[in-house]
Amino acid sequence: MTRILIIEDDKTFANQVAGLLSQNGFCIEQCHDGEQGLIKALAECFDLILLDVLLPTLNGFSILTHIRSVKQTPIIMMTACGAEAERIEGYQKGADDYLPKPCNFTEMLLRIDAVLRRSIGGQERNDQRELSIDALVLNRSVLSVHYNGQSIELTPIQFRLLWLLVEHQNDVLSKPFLYQMVLERPYSRYDRSMDMHLSRIRKKLVSAGMAADRLVTQHGKGYCFS
Repeated sequence: MTRILIIEDDKTFANQVAGLLSQNGFCIEQCHDGEQGLIKALAECFDLILLDVLLPTLNGFSILTHIRSVKQTPIIMMTACGAEAERIEGYQKGADDYLPKPCNFTEMLLRIDAVLRRSIGGQERNDQRELSIDALVLNRSVLSVHYNGQSIELTPIQFRLLWLLVEHQNDVLSKPFLYQMVLERPYSRYDRSMDMHLSRIRKKLVSAGMAADRLVTQHGKGYCFS
């Protein structure tokens, strides 16, 4: 089983995350103190570490630096929502990704899967090649999209964006998550690239006959395929 270490001082939140991950087949261990978390991370082998920034005795950035000096265990930092400076510092020190707190649990699972796939020895947890919802059909092998039998031309970036939204129908996926997964760069609130891509996808799908309100922008939250 995939082993994940959660280093988080908020025991209620840590237990919620641990319970969810356990239900999804992960083996979970927890530490609620920075120094103890570092000792455990260095002494044992984990497939992934979820690491809070603000911890007693030793903060998350110090732990990240120590771990990176001897190990390349994938690490996802957990930071307060909107703490852009912390996210940048985390990436600079070697974090693989970050999660905003409070977090969307669907998004958390997606981020964990993505980091595990990228890591050495990580296994592809989702090998699905085709999605079909009503009249919409996506094929990941050839990057093709059809609606009511009509072919729709999308760029690779637009295809990845639509695939994620359709794959997680009715879930709101945040802009920071989609920027990392689709554009492979950190989100900036001044960057309108994702809005542009989504607008073009919606226009093409509507032209093919899809209702415009199926691809929704929820202001301040993200995007959703309903």
